[in-house]
Amino acid sequence: MTTPNRALIIIDAQQEYFEGLLPIQFPDRNESVARIAAAIDAAANADVPVVIVQHEAPAGAPIFDPAGATFPLHPELEARADKAAHQFTKSFASVFAGTSLEEWLRERNIDTVTLVGYMTNNCVLGSAAAAEPLGFGVEVLSDATGAIDLSNDAGSASAQQVHETLMALLNSNWAAVATTDAWVEAIGSGSALQGGNLIESAAQGRAA
Repeated sequence: MTTPNRALIIIDAQQEYFEGLLPIQFPDRNESVARIAAAIDAAANADVPVVIVQHEAPAGAPIFDPAGATFPLHPELEARADKAAHQFTKSFASVFAGTSLEEWLRERNIDTVTLVGYMTNNCVLGSAAAAEPLGFGVEVLSDATGAIDLSNDAGSASAQQVHETLMALLNSNWAAVATTDAWVEAIGSGSALQGGNLIESAAQGRAA
């Protein structure tokens, strides 16, 4: 397998998920942001371009207000913002929708995006799904992402259920899911991460 030409995409690692109305519940948010920071450091050392994305809602919105106290990046990541090769805001779940990211990646012959950040159940999932028809390979770092508890008229699930279920779903078709340590090893060796596939995942699911 050829060596992936990667970019590390930091999705919405903002204070909204730490001090705002959407606190990440699983994995532990302080541990996950430390893993994001480690991924940025490793990417910079390996000449893997880092892209920082922030979600921006209209002024006065209850979340992601660009003038609000919870709009900025987490301080651990703000301290590393100078390592970013590209930084922009978005208004949809997908990092591709309404942005110039696809063009930026293609100009640099990047074929694989590594997704970290928040939330697993919204922008990470949406970005992974959106990458498929564009032809980009996708990697998701399970310990550098995170989910929230959910409850609505359709049902409820804990953040751990949400996160672990979506990691299995992503690894079955849309992405190669791995830990940050495994990814750091892969970029060091120039190797690809191995994801699952839908047929084998289905067979193993029946067997379980």
